[in-house]
Amino acid sequence: MEQSIRYLRGDATDPQAKGPKVIAHVCNDLGGWGKGFVLALSKRWPEPEAAYRRWHRERAGNDFGLGAVQLVQVRERLWVANMIGQRGIRTGRSTGAPVRYEAIGTALERLAGPVLDLGASVHLPRIGCGLSGGRWERVEPLLLDRLVARGIEVTVYDHD
Repeated sequence: MEQSIRYLRGDATDPQAKGPKVIAHVCNDLGGWGKGFVLALSKRWPEPEAAYRRWHRERAGNDFGLGAVQLVQVRERLWVANMIGQRGIRTGRSTGAPVRYEAIGTALERLAGPVLDLGASVHLPRIGCGLSGGRWERVEPLLLDRLVARGIEVTVYDHD
């Protein structure tokens, strides 16, 4: 049987599955947290934002940068994966989208090991396709290759 991504209408901050779960999303490399999906995360839990801001502030001594992943536990059997997959942010003067597909691919590759160790499924919005300006037809194959091909259940949520 060919493995695939499950698509649902709903809220990615309320993952619909049994067992351990990881909510994955894309962050920028500037330390900015304030628009898009991160607002929904922060409404539910303060830990992902606090951890991301600390990770950025202390970046001289850690791996913060494109392709890096930070796993933050928000409750029993539920984690949020802050993945750095966006160079900067889109501004009125920006040319081109800030999404970095290679960084998203690297982050997903780095996420796979811990997800397998936890026996978790991965839940996410259409990462890299909102404020990052990316295209789903470029992101979906990364999910299939880096996670689904390794036996990880992936659910993508389209908000109502």
